[in-house]
Amino acid sequence: MEIIKKISEKYLKKALPTFKVGDVVDVHVKIKEGEKERIQVFTGTVIKIKGGKGISGSFTVRRIVQGEGVERIFPFHSPAVEDVQVRRPGRVRRAKLYYLRERVGKATKVKERRDVIVAGEEEGEPGAAQGSVKVEPKVERKVEQTVG
Repeated sequence: MEIIKKISEKYLKKALPTFKVGDVVDVHVKIKEGEKERIQVFTGTVIKIKGGKGISGSFTVRRIVQGEGVERIFPFHSPAVEDVQVRRPGRVRRAKLYYLRERVGKATKVKERRDVIVAGEEEGEPGAAQGSVKVEPKVERKVEQTVG
């Protein structure tokens, strides 16, 4: 087991993106066409995270293209995955969102998480990385009840 760990260490990325199941993300993928190499963005909802953050860990992103559902599986430590940016944090209560496969149109949308601010949206944050997620505590509001 020690040998496998040592070999896989050199292929691990130093910084992994922070996102959860239900988030809408932009995955920047390197595409090689002949001798040219370019970056293509795949935008969709994360429906599954598998294998943790180790060398075998991966995540599945789903989107609808021309009425057809398209899913792509991306390994966390793949050299083809250039960057992952969170567009909209999603609020879900499940670890796997397979139920989205049967849904069409607006029904595929996931509610937005309100306790998270996506960095880069606020201009007041100096040096905030685009797409990094900052978690803020929820603020409880007191509601006065009137008896009528």
